[in-house]
Amino acid sequence: MKITTPMTITAADSNARTITGRIVAFEEVANASTGKVIFAKDSVVPADVKLNLEHDRTRPIGKTLSMTVNPDSIDATFKIANTTAGSDALEEAMSGLRDGFSIELAVDEYTMEKDGSMRVLAGELTGVALVTEPAVRSARVAEVAATEAEETPTDSESTVDAEKTPTTEGDEVDNTVTNADTVETVEAAQSVTASAKPAVGGWTSKPRLEFTAVKLLENTIRASLGNEDARQYVLAAADTTDNAGLVPTRQLTTVINGLANTTRSNIDAISRGTLPDAGMTFEIPKITVLPSVAVTAEEGTPSNTDQNSAFVSVDVKKYAGQQTFSVELLDRSNPLFMNELMNNLAAQYAKATDTAVNLALCTGATADSTTITTYPTATELLGVIARGAASVYTNTQGFARNIIMNTSQWSNVMTLNDSGRPIYNAQVPQNAGGVVAPTSVRGNVAGLDLYVTANTAATTDTDDSILIVNPDAYTWYEGPTYQLRADVIASGQVSIVMYGYGAIATKIAAGAFGVNKTA
Repeated sequence: MKITTPMTITAADSNARTITGRIVAFEEVANASTGKVIFAKDSVVPADVKLNLEHDRTRPIGKTLSMTVNPDSIDATFKIANTTAGSDALEEAMSGLRDGFSIELAVDEYTMEKDGSMRVLAGELTGVALVTEPAVRSARVAEVAATEAEETPTDSESTVDAEKTPTTEGDEVDNTVTNADTVETVEAAQSVTASAKPAVGGWTSKPRLEFTAVKLLENTIRASLGNEDARQYVLAAADTTDNAGLVPTRQLTTVINGLANTTRSNIDAISRGTLPDAGMTFEIPKITVLPSVAVTAEEGTPSNTDQNSAFVSVDVKKYAGQQTFSVELLDRSNPLFMNELMNNLAAQYAKATDTAVNLALCTGATADSTTITTYPTATELLGVIARGAASVYTNTQGFARNIIMNTSQWSNVMTLNDSGRPIYNAQVPQNAGGVVAPTSVRGNVAGLDLYVTANTAATTDTDDSILIVNPDAYTWYEGPTYQLRADVIASGQVSIVMYGYGAIATKIAAGAFGVNKTA
């Protein structure tokens, strides 16, 4: 963030090549176009830094001689190099042409106030600039001293008594210049750099430039590549007073995404397996007839029933998503674009695979013989669980250990109570029917592990919106990783494809038991 406000010179003499003045004012509001900014007391620590010309780090004109921390500010003295640029800077400072300080600060810690202002709590001073308009409201150049020889007055020339003669803007009294206060202006600009610290400081010159939408776009691109002239052009364009309608819209790096996540509750609620390394189908042997054992009389013939088996055939499915865009977007966009694209493709891959598993569970689930009219009460829910557990055990010879609910059933179960006491988020043993919480899609209901899913067709109080599951009756097979491929197309476009292979094996369909709603 770059903040600039106008300052004036209060004094100048010719004793040494130094410039002295205030560079930081604590607890003073700066009204930038991006909002108010306040430097908390002691938020900026003095440091030996270079004095740059108009924030151009390629044009240093001096370095820190001393810095003094006051109760409400930091004052600094800079030694000016004996160069052409340094001499010009001294002359400009004494003449009131370039008479302000602006700090360059990498912010380590800050807070946002209720009124929207940014309060800097800690930052690293990385530089100070001598500018046309300074960066802090009360920062000012207090004294300019130059060692260069000056013309020696003749005997006929008189000495002016500064204490007796009133001064006006631009007058010199004992090499001291006093300027009138200038009207405060505030400009702001933001930049994203490789550093994680937001930058506070700013360019302050306002060149006379041709402001057009085309020029602004061109210079915005060049500025992102580090071109200093282009960055100053963009800053000048941000002046809402002189260039209304050409204020760049700043874009944050935080991305809002309320459309997808990578949660796969249905897959988590069943068993997992590794996908075979080849083929689009595979088979799992399944016992269909058991050998028999029966009471046998003495010297009687033992029961003789042959064990039979068959194979469950499982189809392997491909799940894929693609994005096609220009090479310009790939080359010239913020890296955030590609990062978010891959995150969202991964989230959509998770949703597609998890929805396929939910469909398989619902397709093979045993429907409850007892129907329910509306969302189940506590008693009705316990009835569903009891009947489901018995049905799953009877048909699979294994226990139901998990329960899957859609979000509307999850919402209902959190309201169930016993004489006003919540049942499924109780923490005391005498009332611990289980634990569910609005901050987690995992929990426990009546001894079954709860999995909440949004990846289901049963989005309301409908059939199969509650499933009682033996996880061993279903297995999700998936490759160890999904693959990413990028192709450059002849038209100058790039195609990004994310894909993977998975298979849901319904080993015993009756391993799931679903709630049945009254027609």
